[in-house]
Amino acid sequence: MIRSLVRNTTFAVLMLAAASTTASANDFAPQITKLLNEQIKPWLSDPAIVDAVKAQNLKTASLTDADIDKLDKQWRAEAKAGGGPLVQEVAAAPLSDFLKGKEAAAGGLISELFVMDANGLNVGMSDVTSDYMQGDEAKWQKTYQVGPDAVFIDDVEFDESSKAFQSQVSATVVDPATGKAIGAITIGINVEKL
Repeated sequence: MIRSLVRNTTFAVLMLAAASTTASANDFAPQITKLLNEQIKPWLSDPAIVDAVKAQNLKTASLTDADIDKLDKQWRAEAKAGGGPLVQEVAAAPLSDFLKGKEAAAGGLISELFVMDANGLNVGMSDVTSDYMQGDEAKWQKTYQVGPDAVFIDDVEFDESSKAFQSQVSATVVDPATGKAIGAITIGINVEKL
């Protein structure tokens, strides 16, 4: 018990010290990159992801900014209320089951997964996100908008829901048939388990 408390306290102090420096690099980036390349990227071309993103891109291609704003407001209200038709539609999607399976198989290393389409809208998720539209966030802008090989590793933050330090890594989802970017994925990594 005391050894665990000392280890956790030492880790927290190191994380706070790292966060207070001016360095913008994530100290866990090498381990996160290795995890992404060796364990996650191989299943990014799985039809469960690619087909779901392509189907949603067809469905959402004609949405206007006003349509997206309306859907995002609906999502936020439903997420706050504990559910609703839009949240349930994404939560019940086969892609969400696929992502939940990947999260469960990771044994606590992965704390969340969600996939976005060409508009930054959720296609599938392992857990309900706070908003539907991620297109205004770096996780989508620094991946999908950059191109097929783009990867963005965010800073380490303490996640209140999981009570653990985590970093999100995002990557572009690519259509293997064309080599073109079709969406993005974000994976929450529990850095304490790296």
